[in-house]
Amino acid sequence: MVADVFAALAGLGFGATIGLVITGETRGSLAAPGGWLIAGGRLAGFTGAYLMLIMVVLIARLPWLERAVGQDRLLRWHRRIAPWPLGLIAVHVVLITLGYAQLAKVGPLRQLWAFLTTYPDLLAAAVGFGLLIIAGVTSIRMARRHLKYETWWVIHLYIYLGLALAFAHQIVTGGSFIGHPLTRAIWIVLWASTAGTVIVFRVLHPIFRNLQYRLRVVSVRPEAPGVFSIICSGRSLRRLAVSGGQFFHWRFLTRELWWHAHPYSLSALPQPPYIRVTVKGLGDQSRSVAHLKPGTRVFIEGPYGAFTRHARSSERVVLIGAGVGITPLRALLEDLPPSVDVTVIVRGSTQEEIVHRDEVAALTAQRGGQFHEVIGPRHLVRFDARALRRLAPDIAQSDVYVCGPKGFNESVIGAARRLGAHRDRIHQEAFSF
Repeated sequence: MVADVFAALAGLGFGATIGLVITGETRGSLAAPGGWLIAGGRLAGFTGAYLMLIMVVLIARLPWLERAVGQDRLLRWHRRIAPWPLGLIAVHVVLITLGYAQLAKVGPLRQLWAFLTTYPDLLAAAVGFGLLIIAGVTSIRMARRHLKYETWWVIHLYIYLGLALAFAHQIVTGGSFIGHPLTRAIWIVLWASTAGTVIVFRVLHPIFRNLQYRLRVVSVRPEAPGVFSIICSGRSLRRLAVSGGQFFHWRFLTRELWWHAHPYSLSALPQPPYIRVTVKGLGDQSRSVAHLKPGTRVFIEGPYGAFTRHARSSERVVLIGAGVGITPLRALLEDLPPSVDVTVIVRGSTQEEIVHRDEVAALTAQRGGQFHEVIGPRHLVRFDARALRRLAPDIAQSDVYVCGPKGFNESVIGAARRLGAHRDRIHQEAFSF
């Protein structure tokens, strides 16, 4: 319902954007040399700018949107939209340059140089567009695989700088604003609202809440090869309102780690004044957490994610996890109502890789559920539809929660679908960026 309302509002705004641009054109402007090219460029530019603002809102971490949709789905929408604004803004540059070149009766390159050297704010807009292109290129799956999470995160901060540079260009030099104060006012409100949303929910709100929590590291302990739990203590943790399966963005305030955040799921429900997260050493930050000192200040943002008990629609649940993906399932298992019939399946190359194995087994036994381990190398011990049917014969009538590496998730979800599990009852959390 929330997603439908958001989509409807975004669609109305999109239609209004196109309408304002079209009604801003006149017969005289279209009949002038290059008029149609300039009009097409304006339409492409305004449409691309609007879609870019929608992309920012999707990742602005609005609490009501996060709870209803989940950050995983919002990120998928963000990535699906991303090529369109970049492409439209590129079309805007090309068409406007060609149109003004025809109007001035000069070559396209000369006109482009004139834009950059004589038009207010166009050089800044060109720099902003370059930053957006860099962010877009580094988001391509092939490029993303070769980047550390920290590098990718820093590059994407430049999206905000790129948009800020583009805003001045659009408001100051946009032909559609000349003699159209209503259009100018609407776009100023759009830009200001988007910027305000980001400032409030990505900066001010987290700062205010962390001043309440005052989290500090209490201890760090090994759980499995390369996997560590960080236990923190704080104040007012009952106000977190977190559900099992959700995650926070964590900043450990040391000289090396304070400047970037990573998404880590809770591996247990908070037990005030304590809270626990379990991390696998994959990137620079996650490897460094093994050496955190007691007393280190911790900054968190969240909770985020719809991978919770609220997503289920049946009284039968199958939890399937691999590697560090078992950690949110452990918290989810703790949070499920007692009436729910639970089957837990964990996967690892060795039993030592099963994170929080004893805790998960004990929680499952307390509920009278079924606990299964699939141990062994993937090429020797297969975990396919046949194995899944044997371990969870009622999977077609169950809600299925899957958490692990992307390839594992895709394989398990495919097997569950072949066994009759309904798509709306399959919930996943993937550890990727």
